[in-house]
This record gives sequence, C-alpha cells and structure tokens, in this order.
Amino acid sequence: MRLVADLHTHTIASGHAYSTIKEIAEAAQQKGLELVAITDHGPNEPGAPHWYYFDNLPVVPKRIAGVEVLKGVEANIIGWEGELDLDLETLSRLDLVAAGFHTRETGSVEENTHTMIKAMAGGLVDIIVHPGNPRFAIDPVRVVEAAQKYGVVLEINNSSLTAGSFRRGSRGNCLKIARLAAEAGIMVVVGSDAHWAEDVGEFGLALELLLEAGVKPEQVLNTSVEKIKSYLEKRGQLRRQALADVEKGQA
Repeated sequence: MRLVADLHTHTIASGHAYSTIKEIAEAAQQKGLELVAITDHGPNEPGAPHWYYFDNLPVVPKRIAGVEVLKGVEANIIGWEGELDLDLETLSRLDLVAAGFHTRETGSVEENTHTMIKAMAGGLVDIIVHPGNPRFAIDPVRVVEAAQKYGVVLEINNSSLTAGSFRRGSRGNCLKIARLAAEAGIMVVVGSDAHWAEDVGEFGLALELLLEAGVKPEQVLNTSVEKIKSYLEKRGQLRRQALADVEKGQA
C-alpha cells in the first residue's frame, strides 16, 4: 500500500517538536510524498502556539520543495461536550482540523466515548487522532459507528505503535479500531505524528497493523491526493457554513 501524504506532523511551534515547516516539507519530498499537512498542537497544549499562529498560516507557501503543504491543527478536545481549543472563525480558515485527547483530565470509558463522539458530531473535525490511546480509553464499537455516521476519519497513528511512544499499549486498541473500520467499510488515515523531520512519512508499523486488520487500500484516505482534497473540501464547507450560520444569527 503506497501512501502519498502525511497528514499529521509537528514543527518547532508545537513547543516539543524540533523541525521547521521548511524542514518538514523537504523531508516529505525526500520520502517521495506529494502532500504534507502541518498540524501543530492547539493553544491548550503546554508550549503550543497562540491562536494567531494558526490565523497567520496562509503566509506559508502552498508548495515547498515541490510538496503541497496543507495548513492545519491538531486541536485539543477540551470540554466534555467535545469543545475544541480554537474558535470557529480560525478553524474555518484551515485546510485540515485534526483533534484528540492530550493533557485534559482522564475520564471513564463512557465519558471519553461520549466526548469523542460529540467532537465528531460537531462538524468541525476532519480527523480524530490516536483514538487508541489507552490513557483515554473509549468504546471502539461506538466510536467507529459515530465515525461512519458523521463522516469523520479515524487515524492509525504510527508514533503510537513505536517502542518509545508516550502512548504505549496502543496497539491492541488500534487493531480493534482498524478491524471494526474494515468491517464497516469506513475511511481511516495513517499519520506519522512526526515531531522530527526525519520521521515524516514513517508509516511502517501502522501499515502492518492495517494489513493484519484487513483494511483495504481504498479505505485509507492518504493513498490518493485527489481523495484527500475531495474529503477536506467537503469538511471545510461544513466549518465555513457553521461560521456563516453564526454570523447570520448575530446580524
């Protein structure tokens, strides 16, 4: 299975990553990728950038080192009803919105599942990142059902599967999610979660897991640039419409 894009990377702006946007793009080019997304952590993550960092991302060139660059965020799900740590106006300007649990309070399986589903139902999130993190245990059956219902892509995070991961113990959960996704025929995405340029495009462990789970190439979002763009355009329209509805209500 050939992947053409890495939709989960971090730069020095995240506070605990060590490469620049230019270095990330150059690494993507060296790995033979056609597209890369910059998804620095949202403001609630310790050391993460202020919201105006995300507002100013349009100044970044659309192509660097021959690789198309998407401007995104890995937002934090901060409230029990799926609230994110960036405002709707900022989110509506981004190419990609990923979201997940990070430094928030750890809830019960029921609380975490409810919150993740609410984040998907809100229409602002394109990708739920590292849903297999055992620190924030969820009901994988209900999460996959919600992803299918709301048209949201679930990530299989390669970094979560590495020996040194902060999310050790993720593999069993990720395999359950991937198997359920395969059975349901829904879309997943593979992300490197690179915090260092050389890790961009490193997907090996996640691809092995997908093969074991029976996920077909056509179910993997980042096997095609066209598929990525079509999906993100539809999701972006939802955010822009949500903003227009709010502005109309305030008029």
